Amino acid sequence: MPLVAEHIQNLEPYRPGKTIDEVKREYGIEKIVKLASNENPLGVSPLAIQAMIGSIHQINRYPDIASLLLRNKLAELFKVGFDSIVTGHGSEAIMQTAVRTFLMNGEEVITAEGTFVGFYVMVKACGIKMNLVPLKDYGFDLKAIVDAITPKTKMIYLVNPNSPTGTIYTKGEFEEFMKAVPPDVLVMVDEAYIEFVKDHPEFPDSMDYRYDNVITLRTFSKAYGLAGIRIGYGFAHPELITQMHKVRLPFEPGIPSQAAGVAALTDKQFLDYYLKLNSCGKQFIYDVYDKLGIQYVKTEANFIMSIFDSEKRVNDITEKLMRKGIIVRGLKAFLLPHCIRVTIGLPEENEIYADALKLVL
Repeated sequence: MPLVAEHIQNLEPYRPGKTIDEVKREYGIEKIVKLASNENPLGVSPLAIQAMIGSIHQINRYPDIASLLLRNKLAELFKVGFDSIVTGHGSEAIMQTAVRTFLMNGEEVITAEGTFVGFYVMVKACGIKMNLVPLKDYGFDLKAIVDAITPKTKMIYLVNPNSPTGTIYTKGEFEEFMKAVPPDVLVMVDEAYIEFVKDHPEFPDSMDYRYDNVITLRTFSKAYGLAGIRIGYGFAHPELITQMHKVRLPFEPGIPSQAAGVAALTDKQFLDYYLKLNSCGKQFIYDVYDKLGIQYVKTEANFIMSIFDSEKRVNDITEKLMRKGIIVRGLKAFLLPHCIRVTIGLPEENEIYADALKLVL
């Protein structure tokens, strides 16, 4: 009998973009502009930093297993019950908890071909069959997903805005979709980039609905700039949350993470400034791509996906940019090998990227 199951042996692990230190070592470059992981280039809220520093003297103790202060703050902001909230080491941890809690052998999952690759890895690691529906115009095709539902379907995973394409599905599309989804099929809605799109008139914020079979995922890693301390949260019907709490790892997230999350939610000034900065950077990169004749997808997030004629061309561009100290993300792992995703950076980072791209092309 093999020590490792076949589906684990065949599993392709999640591979993040290269780190700044990796590129420095590999290419001998000191000045690096990292535009690969959709991080907040502005940094972290000063209030969150103060809260983390203030919590340091407590780290000899285990964190509050119930995340009491953070969940109370989220309950207050989103006007939901405390028992409708779960927290974790990033939204991926909550995603994994949901996969482990609700999926069993013989059941199946549906999602898009061209979305967050981490979910693919989680489902395959559990030996669960995953049915991938092609994107339509680089966005989720909700009608096609409904058509793919079978008696074995247990969970549907949606990402809105979608990563790595930046597209959204609309309120009307989501409402029609939910009418067609059986009530015993769970719909996990990943809204990691919601802060960038919350004012869009056609965006269906899943928290505006109260479907019993919907799990909403959110994170502090993107707009709030807390990627390095791993903190996320989710909303669902209290019965679903009760079951997830049985499965989630104990004592997550950590004390500094919980403190930073509470503080970040109070710093509207920091968030608003970053969102304005991101909006200006988005238009700057659009203008650069238009001048260079690069095809791209208009985004509702903090990154822009560009489209090329081949994987070979993508590899050539990303490698040449790397040699100039600029890290962007080729999207082969996301099943979009002919595409590149670039994070919208600070103004000076966007300019450095634009100048280097012109030379590379």
